[in-house]
Amino acid sequence: MCGRYAASRRPEDLAGIFEIDKWEPEETLEPDFNVAPTKEVYAVLDRPLKDADDQRPVRQLRRLKWGLVPSWAKSPEGGARMINARAETVHEKPSYRRAFAARRCILPADGYYEWVTGRQERDLEVEGRKKRPRKQPYFVLPADGSVFAMAGLYEFWRDRTLPDDHPQAWWATCSVITAEAERTPLAVAPAEGPHALADIHPRMPLMLTPDRWDTWLDPSRADADDLRELLAPPPAGLMRAYPVSTAVSNVRNNGPELLKELEGPEEGTLF
Repeated sequence: MCGRYAASRRPEDLAGIFEIDKWEPEETLEPDFNVAPTKEVYAVLDRPLKDADDQRPVRQLRRLKWGLVPSWAKSPEGGARMINARAETVHEKPSYRRAFAARRCILPADGYYEWVTGRQERDLEVEGRKKRPRKQPYFVLPADGSVFAMAGLYEFWRDRTLPDDHPQAWWATCSVITAEAERTPLAVAPAEGPHALADIHPRMPLMLTPDRWDTWLDPSRADADDLRELLAPPPAGLMRAYPVSTAVSNVRNNGPELLKELEGPEEGTLF
């Protein structure tokens, strides 16, 4: 799954990486090292500009709220639970299939966090003790330091209780597509700990390599079978993972220190 990630790149940097044609400086987000569901995040998408005479798609950098709200939803309350869409079923699930066909995006990140229950804590659970497991967080990112381009979907939801000109009349939301975690060895693995992403968690965000960006974002491509080919996992051996402080487990903590690599898992959270 993907329940937390880091996104510190500036919009001008993302504009260069993704060849963005349109972004509004007033919509700039501060670097976020602990992105959690319901926060606003950057999304790259191809879409005609609103009220423009030319309705050809334009590559845009937009702010979306993480937690997808389908256009047909009666309320936005379920958005916080719809942060992930499974690659295996995204084409058929009512909440995602329309967006999958027409509203795909890329969610840029530095990498994502995932938690592992330490061996000592798991042993206590096996013994039937009630102690709450203490989990060790890991940060997962491209081994070459490039942007982590997560496949995503976006939707628009209209709040019918508000007038058309109200600034909150429309909600723009998104979801991260996840796939089975890689079982092949990490490009760079911690000396003590997991050696594959599947050792950390059975799911991971679907990463799109640059050769897939244009095709994924193209709204004219709407055939489900054709699009499903783009959900194939990227080549193996592109990722690294390392342990970080358990401070990231508290969403109130936010800063570059959360990305600091630890020499090993924290005490009591040994892998």
